Amino acid sequence: MSYARDLMAAVLANAVQEPQARRAVLTTATEVFRRDPDVPRASMIDVAVTTVRNFEPGGEIETLLFSRGIHAVLAHRVAHALWRGGRKELALATKTIFGQAFATDIHPGAVFGRGVWLDHGLGFVVGETAEIEDDVSIWHGVTPGSTLKDSSDRRHPRLRRGCTIGAGTIILGGIDIGEGSVVAAGSIVLTPVAPGTTVAGVPARQKPRSTTSFSGF
Repeated sequence: MSYARDLMAAVLANAVQEPQARRAVLTTATEVFRRDPDVPRASMIDVAVTTVRNFEPGGEIETLLFSRGIHAVLAHRVAHALWRGGRKELALATKTIFGQAFATDIHPGAVFGRGVWLDHGLGFVVGETAEIEDDVSIWHGVTPGSTLKDSSDRRHPRLRRGCTIGAGTIILGGIDIGEGSVVAAGSIVLTPVAPGTTVAGVPARQKPRSTTSFSGF
C-alpha cells in the first residue's frame, strides 16, 4: 500500500505545472494518504473500476498514470480529507490547484463513495452539498448543481448507487437520482429520478430502458 500511496501522490504532483505548487501538492497528498488510510483504499477501488469500464489494456497502473478522470477523483479525495479535517482553507486552495490542472471544479465538501467512474473528467462541476454514492458512472461536462433558491443543508443532488450520468447533463437542486437509474446525455434534470429508470431530454422525462449497453443509452 505504501508504494501505491507514493505513486498516487506523485501522479497528482506531476499534473501541476508550477514547481512550488507541485512540491506543495506532493507534500500535502503524501500526508493525507498516510494519515487517512481510507483515502488510498477508496482510490484504489476507483482505479480498479475505471480499469474495467475503460477496457484499459495496461491494467491498473496504466489507469492510474494516464486516466484524467481518475486524477480528478483522486484529487478530490485529497481535498475532501482536508475539508473533513477542518483545514478548509488548504482544502479550497488544493481544489483550485487541481481544478486548473484537470479542468474541473469540485467543491471539497462534496461526498464521494467508492468505485466512482469519471470518464475524462473535463468540465465536471460539483457543489458543496452534493453526494455521489458507490459505483456511479459519470461522463464529461456534468454538473450536479444548485438552483440558487434553496438555502437548506442539502442544496445539491444526491447520485445514488450505480446510477449513470451521460455527458453534458445538468442536475439541479437537492434531488435524488435513483439507484441504478440512467440519465441520458444532454439532459437537464429538475425533479427526482426513480430507481432503475431512464430519463432524457430538457427537461428530463422518463424513457423506455435500453438493454443494448451497460450505460443504458
